[in-house]
Amino acid sequence: MSALDTAENAMWRQKARDVAEKVVRPLSKKYDDLQEYPWEIRDALAAAGLMKVWIPKEYGGEAGETPVLNLCIVVEEISKADPAIGVLFAVNALGSFPILVGGTEEQKQRFLPRIASGEKLVAFCLSEKTAGSDAQGLKVRAVASGEGKWKIHGEKKWTTNGGAADFYTVFAVTDPESRSRRISAFIVEKDMPGFSIGKVEDKMGIRAVPVVETVFDGVEVGEDRLLGGKLGQGFKHAMMTLDRARPGVAAQGMGCAQGALDLATVYAQRRQQFGQSIASFQMVQKMLADMATQTEAARQLVYSCARMLDAGLPNTSKVAAMAKLFSTDVAMKVTTDAVQIFGGYGFMRDYPIEKFMRDAKITQIYEGTNQVQRIVVARGILKEAEALTHLSAYIPEEDQMVYEG
Repeated sequence: MSALDTAENAMWRQKARDVAEKVVRPLSKKYDDLQEYPWEIRDALAAAGLMKVWIPKEYGGEAGETPVLNLCIVVEEISKADPAIGVLFAVNALGSFPILVGGTEEQKQRFLPRIASGEKLVAFCLSEKTAGSDAQGLKVRAVASGEGKWKIHGEKKWTTNGGAADFYTVFAVTDPESRSRRISAFIVEKDMPGFSIGKVEDKMGIRAVPVVETVFDGVEVGEDRLLGGKLGQGFKHAMMTLDRARPGVAAQGMGCAQGALDLATVYAQRRQQFGQSIASFQMVQKMLADMATQTEAARQLVYSCARMLDAGLPNTSKVAAMAKLFSTDVAMKVTTDAVQIFGGYGFMRDYPIEKFMRDAKITQIYEGTNQVQRIVVARGILKEAEALTHLSAYIPEEDQMVYEG
């Protein structure tokens, strides 16, 4: 429990920790080996009420005063046991955030209660083969078919939760001539004619959660499935969603780092070399100290970002990007060092630590690569530069500066 946890935060942390230690950790290797969706884990998450954490009470959830922070805490605790299950859980928030931020009241009442109960799972369909970081470059089309209906054509790539999910928030081009209102979003259900699952990816990490191609072969949707009831709002809804979801990915990375650190600490105390535990070696102590410091710094950045979003503060994109890129870079660094502490055993699949390293890598890539996050951060800094104009008086004009040599 964090020293700064409120009673609400502590409640969600304990619920998540109970499921993580009693259900997730014992089944982690099984589903990593099988590369199958762990329905028994999903059932345990739902039974504990964890699917309600980010959804408001009026839509069947139990979101309290700090829903984003509580979501991050739950993802953190689950990811400490298994980072793959952390994203398996968090992707339901990613898929439902478009409905929360952009849906009509009827759409919220229709879809969110079934997600909150755990009865239905949801996925987010944005990326395509030629449009990963370039979210404006979508080619999937939704073409008007008359009487207020559209037919969706094309394929989405890397749909996390695809196949397991019942609902899909799908972003498609409705006005190819427009620049600002080119994309709209729709809610598709898995049993709609024309919808199917294509390639199922064979992944390096997060193997318990499916990542697939989703195929839309003339899937027909009506106005009741147009997110928000308005065309041209899709890109805005996607960006609002990612700002709220990136702290969850950051929490997955931070939880992954903490889980790896915990395993490495226990192993270092137990492993004997030269007649003493390797935890007594200064080089190992330095590694553990750096790993712990980096992980705690990531935690504070994630929590701070979540609190900003919960408070409704403006211009949170920069901090969300900071949290995502820093925490996931830390995840990769800490898990790599943890494998190093395990030595040769760390490279073997008999030990749990190599999985943390495999799972960490994708966190630097999905929901916006860390290179893109750095662009978002830089743009945020430059946008805020107007507040720094008073410093110009202390910087000589270039033609007044004297250079020597």
